Amino acid sequence: MPNGTNSAKAGTESIVISVDAMGGDRGPAAVVAGIEQSAAKNPEIRFVLHGDEKLLRRLVRRRKALAGRCDIRHAPRVVTMGDKPSQVMRHGEGTSMWSAIESVRAGEATVAVSCGNTGALMALSMIRLRKIPGINRPAIACLWPSRNPGGFNVMLDVGADVKADAEDLRQYALMGASYARNGLNLARPRVGLLNVGTEEHKGRAEMKLASDLIADAADAGMFDYVGFVEGSDLPSARVDVIVTDGFTGNIALKTGEGTAKLIGDFLKEAFAATPLSRIAALLALTSLRRLQKRIDPRRVNGGVFLGLNGTVVKSHGGADATGISAAVKLAFQLAKSGFHQRLAARVASAGTARQDAPVGGDGSGETE
Repeated sequence: MPNGTNSAKAGTESIVISVDAMGGDRGPAAVVAGIEQSAAKNPEIRFVLHGDEKLLRRLVRRRKALAGRCDIRHAPRVVTMGDKPSQVMRHGEGTSMWSAIESVRAGEATVAVSCGNTGALMALSMIRLRKIPGINRPAIACLWPSRNPGGFNVMLDVGADVKADAEDLRQYALMGASYARNGLNLARPRVGLLNVGTEEHKGRAEMKLASDLIADAADAGMFDYVGFVEGSDLPSARVDVIVTDGFTGNIALKTGEGTAKLIGDFLKEAFAATPLSRIAALLALTSLRRLQKRIDPRRVNGGVFLGLNGTVVKSHGGADATGISAAVKLAFQLAKSGFHQRLAARVASAGTARQDAPVGGDGSGETE
């Protein structure tokens, strides 16, 4: 139900983002504060908010940057972090998460953003949006701080499914490369397969098979395959896209987040240890703030669900306004680039290339 503002569909140049306003640990106040930050920076963004209409109406009215740029869809129920995905799949209708995904399914919005339960969000996204033809398993892709000029690498899968066979990893490579082109503006991304070593004989037999399949898909997928990469390559400039299974990827992601926080805590302790170290901290304040910004997980908040008929961005459950704004920014960039359509075309093209000999160009009709 509209909240008295202009319709979110108004304006042909607008990018409409559907937001689950009730998901996350910090509640709807943090979500509304985060989307206001994004709205203030970009006049093209409009929102459809899903959740408690009365509460959301009150929160939106306090934010000047959101005036005339939000519609509200009342959803009386909330998916909690403790809800099992199987239960949400059966009984999720009427929740803010379900409603947010439905806006994308109906074509009202281009991208959905939620801070809620990851398993439930993936389950609902799969049953309501369905998989792109040719995709066996959707994946969650995240941005990883790196030494590359753009500052980030892409890693997938980071938790959508703990299993992945060789064919799944090939599909992850295609999806990750398309994401890197549209999200990081890389014309021909470098793709690596995460393994226990870079030598060809390292790892399980399935890894060798996956490596061969990814190498064969490189031309059709418009990426360069660099072969096996190790954990130390995750933040390196050697690769742009790291492919792995969801079990390994999720552990790596959580380890990276924990390490970044640990480094930040150690720096605070070190600079607060003595009067001289506190003076040194003041002298190095600008450099410390620059470092803090580089390792701040909030700047790369937002895992993208790949392989579905619609784009879904999963924000961290504990995200504050800054983190939510980062997730919305990512959603906006992908929507504006036409990422979903390009990804579907790339997967279809690569599937055809495996069955038939390529004939001129890449055959996808895609203009990435």
